[in-house]
Amino acid sequence: MRSFRNAIQHHLNPLHIYCRLRCAGFTGPTAQKISAFYERFFYRYTMTL
Repeated sequence: MRSFRNAIQHHLNPLHIYCRLRCAGFTGPTAQKISAFYERFFYRYTMTL
């Protein structure tokens, strides 16, 4: 169960999201704004569950 949680944390990590957005063609500042929004409003709350 621990490794599943680690895998989920990795794939939902804001830095991972940023990198995937960059690979998808977003510019650096745009990807940073999206990942910062994601971190503030989603990531912090999902990782506390």
